[in-house]
Amino acid sequence: MDREALAKLLWPDRFLAQAKASLRQCLLDLKRVLGKHDLDCLVITRSQIALNPQSTTSDLQDLETILSSECPERAVSSILEIGTRSLVQEPPLNSEIDEWLTKRRQHVDARLRARLSEAIRASSGATREKLLEATGARFPTYRRFSQVVDQVTIALLPFAQIDTVGGNFFLADGIVDELSTRLAGINGIGLSGRTSVAALANKGLTLTEMASDLGVSHLIEGEVRRGEAGIEIRIALVSGQSGTEVWSDRLSGSIEDFFDGRKVIGSNVIGAICRALGMAPSPSPSRRMTGNREAYALYLQARAMVQKIGVDGAFAQGIEFLEQALEIDPEFAECWTALANAHIMTAAITPSLTRVEQSAEAARCARRAIELDPGQGHAFSILGIHEWAQFNPAGALEMAFEAYARDPNDADVCSRLGSCLLYLGKAREALPYVEEAVDRDPIYGRNYAMLTSAYLSLGKIDKALAAGQRLADLGTPALWLALAQFANGDNEAAMQTHYDVRSYLGSTVMRPPGMPPMDDGARDAYFAFAARGIYSGKEEDRAAYCRMLDGLHATMPDPYDSTIAFPAIWMGHSDLVMKMYSARIHPANMFGLMSLWIDIDPINRTIRHPDFIDFAERIGMTQAWERFGWPDLIPSDPQTGRIPTN
Repeated sequence: MDREALAKLLWPDRFLAQAKASLRQCLLDLKRVLGKHDLDCLVITRSQIALNPQSTTSDLQDLETILSSECPERAVSSILEIGTRSLVQEPPLNSEIDEWLTKRRQHVDARLRARLSEAIRASSGATREKLLEATGARFPTYRRFSQVVDQVTIALLPFAQIDTVGGNFFLADGIVDELSTRLAGINGIGLSGRTSVAALANKGLTLTEMASDLGVSHLIEGEVRRGEAGIEIRIALVSGQSGTEVWSDRLSGSIEDFFDGRKVIGSNVIGAICRALGMAPSPSPSRRMTGNREAYALYLQARAMVQKIGVDGAFAQGIEFLEQALEIDPEFAECWTALANAHIMTAAITPSLTRVEQSAEAARCARRAIELDPGQGHAFSILGIHEWAQFNPAGALEMAFEAYARDPNDADVCSRLGSCLLYLGKAREALPYVEEAVDRDPIYGRNYAMLTSAYLSLGKIDKALAAGQRLADLGTPALWLALAQFANGDNEAAMQTHYDVRSYLGSTVMRPPGMPPMDDGARDAYFAFAARGIYSGKEEDRAAYCRMLDGLHATMPDPYDSTIAFPAIWMGHSDLVMKMYSARIHPANMFGLMSLWIDIDPINRTIRHPDFIDFAERIGMTQAWERFGWPDLIPSDPQTGRIPTN
């Protein structure tokens, strides 16, 4: 630790000079006592104080050593022995030490969860099961990772709604929402992501075709009818292979029966579905829902609006509905999470000049959701995004792991953990999470952009090309396919693919905030110029586009926009990349950070720049690497050559 920081922690009520003097005296006394027992465990310099790692041992150190070995089964007894005891159990000396120690405990637990998840993925059979049980004993909120258990995969389709009464009626959406949350909490069930299901719902596909496209073994479909006599609900579990019903049931009653008695879904329907699948139903997670029907209806309307990506004004309308719901019921935890997500999505994929402020508002809402319900895994992942905007990647990764521990079946949670690891250059560790996100949400283009980038970072060009082509086949701007084509040496194809993206400008591809629309001629000329600059392979084309980006950075209302940041990374325009990301990271431009780690020229010019490590330290990356391990392309601390044990 830094000596001055330690002095302030130990004696916060003294002037700094007094605190430093007290620390000097304390160290003299401590060395004298240790010397009597021939203990040489302190390393003291003019600026830092440390423990000699060769002279000390701890149960945590022993556990991490075991997890790094080839015998992870030895870790089980160590985990069980440690149990839920926290790091350093003695009472703190003061409130500052208490706050510091709380953060250190969070760091250690996040690191330990990461190591345990690696050990679980690498294990099999009885060893894997024992590790899972022991990990659950250490972290009660930890649930099984989908990749290490045999799962039934299910897509929950939107329910049809037939209403002869009229008025606002959202029970069909509410039933789907309740089923989704309860099914996602059951070990052994993998639930397809809402984004992919929504993308296929209105395409007129048969059930077997939908199951094939979503990669699921079963589907759940249903229908809600409301008439003067009451409500009738039909729910059916369907085989994805044959399209035949495996189980079905009909429920009837008044709207009060269903709204006030959502436990019917949990105790009856979920239990019946599990039995039909040959599974024992596990306890469903508790939900901090609302008891107010109007608030719930607003929440459901808002959820539908926020899924309308690319529809002008949809996010703003969704936020308005969520805020109205929270005025009615301010303790509606899932509504706070939904509002946090709406703000972060607005910051990430709509033209905005207040992205960092929107990110901060999202974090505020996420913290409120967690206060009301600590099981809100999605809220933790949103906090992680904001930590990046605060130049705290270590905190971002901690939040991402925390989110996944609480809610591993949420496709967005899984995707955000994978992306966070990619931003830090840890593609090998990220790949399982990215692949899991693709499995859960196979119709979501963003996941294939991540997968393409991960494969490129690992040098798997053929797989990157296939993932990039899937991105294009989904009708998503194929910027990452162009990267893969360039990595494969096909400059002409890369230029054409990048040029073709021009048709998405103003819709899927955001127009830079504060900039006027381009006419077709100007748009085409700009994309042709950019395509040559990034992918022609000619240094003069690259230099010309770099100069244009410098000019845009100096003149655009948002000088950190992704339309500048992404091509700067892809062209290895190191000075501009480090200048931009040192000044501002926001939810729209951070997605480009995963491209930094593609080890081909000219992209790799930034990570090979002599000032890169200083840049990484400025934006907090080195702190994250020191805690969670160095990136694939920088396996040890370049300043010391030390390979960390964590």
